Amino acid sequence: MTDTDVAIIGAGPHGLAARTHLRRAGVDTRIFGDPMSFWRNMPTGMILRSNWQASCIAEQHGPHTLDDFCMDRRVSFHHPIPLHRFVEYGMWVQQRVAGDLDQRMVQSVEGDEGRFELRLSDGERFTARMVVVAAGIAAFANRPVYAAGLPAGLASHTSDHSDYGRFAGSRVLVVGGGQSALEAAALLHENGADTEVAMRADHLNWLHGGKYQRMLGGLAPLVYAPTDVGPMGVSRIIAAPDFFRRLPRGVQDPMAYRSIRPSGAKWLRTRLQDVPLTMDRTVASAIPAGDGVQVTFADGTTTTADHLLTGTGYRVDIARYPFLAQSLRDRIRRTQGYPILRPGLESSVDGLFFMGAPAAWSFGPVMRFVAGGWYCGRQVTRAIARRAQSRPDVGLVPAASCA
Repeated sequence: MTDTDVAIIGAGPHGLAARTHLRRAGVDTRIFGDPMSFWRNMPTGMILRSNWQASCIAEQHGPHTLDDFCMDRRVSFHHPIPLHRFVEYGMWVQQRVAGDLDQRMVQSVEGDEGRFELRLSDGERFTARMVVVAAGIAAFANRPVYAAGLPAGLASHTSDHSDYGRFAGSRVLVVGGGQSALEAAALLHENGADTEVAMRADHLNWLHGGKYQRMLGGLAPLVYAPTDVGPMGVSRIIAAPDFFRRLPRGVQDPMAYRSIRPSGAKWLRTRLQDVPLTMDRTVASAIPAGDGVQVTFADGTTTTADHLLTGTGYRVDIARYPFLAQSLRDRIRRTQGYPILRPGLESSVDGLFFMGAPAAWSFGPVMRFVAGGWYCGRQVTRAIARRAQSRPDVGLVPAASCA
């Protein structure tokens, strides 16, 4: 006897997408986690890079879109979407599809098909026939070796901060050339920090901000998918994970890199006009120097700052999910830290599913974005429903319908 058919770990956009579709299909589910926690802890003043439609949780059309949120709450805002509005929207979705959310954190998961055991933060144990991991990327922050030995007061990752106001009057060196680094630099500058950016690339990639969609007019949907991931033409392939996953790896990898390479939103350009951006500079080492940090670059030059902020993104490695028991991790087939997933986003451990960024190696880069939840939620639900129909010992327990 188990406590539920499906346990969902994570209450961000992908976890909420899973809950939306599973409950709609009548599957008994329990969802665990701190709602929208990764997004709630992002720095004040951030703006979403994705467009309006691609920022809808769970589905492109339906009762839980951004438009529905605006009408229900009688609020009005436009693209680009302010972070605080997206958080409000996510919490609104959570109340509608997961009002019974269990905010206890899952400390460990172990077991196998038919009976997984979850140990919760208060020590209670909970069992489920299947588990959907939608735990996000917070555990995957990529912290460079050169900053690893420095105290938190001297070096940190962009994911460590919710407010850059603490750096007012300080000199901060930001390392990185992607959205997180560039937006961090803009926010630091606007909060009164003396900011400089160093990046190893020899040029900056700026997103066109919908320029070509506007030029194409009514023809734009033919080459640009609503998921808003990937350049012209490629976007449509990226938005079809079932097709993408069948392409040769030698075709997939360049296409994926082209879709997620480090780049900055168009609206950041004016905000960074007064911030020095130094390219073709790779950090070789960083050491404490007085009250600050001395950074040495690969070309032998040095600079000093009060703080070193690394905007070096995230590197998926599911072994860094602290709740996966070693005995379970050892049975998950992986490559480069990613689980190798079967159709339906099921891992090599029967009944264990992964959504979000961990699914990107198997199903493409759209999995890394909010819009990836449209596909993930539907496919996980279909796989679980098929399993229930083919296995008499895994019956669906009727759940309350979800509007």
